[in-house]
Amino acid sequence: MAKAIPATTINPAEAAHFGKLAADWWDPKGSSAMLHRLNPVRLRFIRAACDAHWGLNPRDVPPLAAKSAIDVGCGAGLLCEPLARLGADVVGVDAAPENIAAARQHAHGSGLKIDYRCADIADLDGAFDLVASMEVIEHVADPAHFVQALAARLAPNGLMILSTPNRTSASRLAMITLAEGLGMIPKGTHDWDKFLTPEELIPLIEAAGLKVGQISGIAFSPTKGLHLSDDLALNYILTATRA
Repeated sequence: MAKAIPATTINPAEAAHFGKLAADWWDPKGSSAMLHRLNPVRLRFIRAACDAHWGLNPRDVPPLAAKSAIDVGCGAGLLCEPLARLGADVVGVDAAPENIAAARQHAHGSGLKIDYRCADIADLDGAFDLVASMEVIEHVADPAHFVQALAARLAPNGLMILSTPNRTSASRLAMITLAEGLGMIPKGTHDWDKFLTPEELIPLIEAAGLKVGQISGIAFSPTKGLHLSDDLALNYILTATRA
């Protein structure tokens, strides 16, 4: 018997958890402090991947002009705003209405025009040049259905970029035992059993009709902090395009 397609990609408990953090999302010293440290690393990878995929000039300003982008699981807009500043026409989607309200308020205060929607990606139409989802797939109801929904929104010659923690002993120690245990990340944010290894995620991407391109680890060291690395043990970020 074929597996039934879930009605939604959203896990209501996860949406409620992150919605409670909305008011603190833009505080670099608050509950989302780790995201503020992670975001520049992700953006470095995204910018380089976009330059390589579309043959952009790294010195072009704004480099993503005339490109459309969607950030799925956008929270309060930490990635949406830099993408908008890079020239993209940005849609931000999140399951928590509190996050969307905070995102709209911050974008308005920053003078940025971003289309924020409280929705399930599986219910949206349209196609986007850049489909991004950062540290979200480990929080959804069904990862395979989620990847299918992301792939359905990818335009011809589009680029998908996903990042997620790896399910390793290193990630359990760093993200749950230490980060959550010491209050650097709100307790209960992660369920280590739901982390996906590259060997689990890549087949889901391929089953959605895409092929994986570049993959990079996001590692931590006392001297470099969070940085792009060949070490995938803690967290990794990858690109995918239509096969």
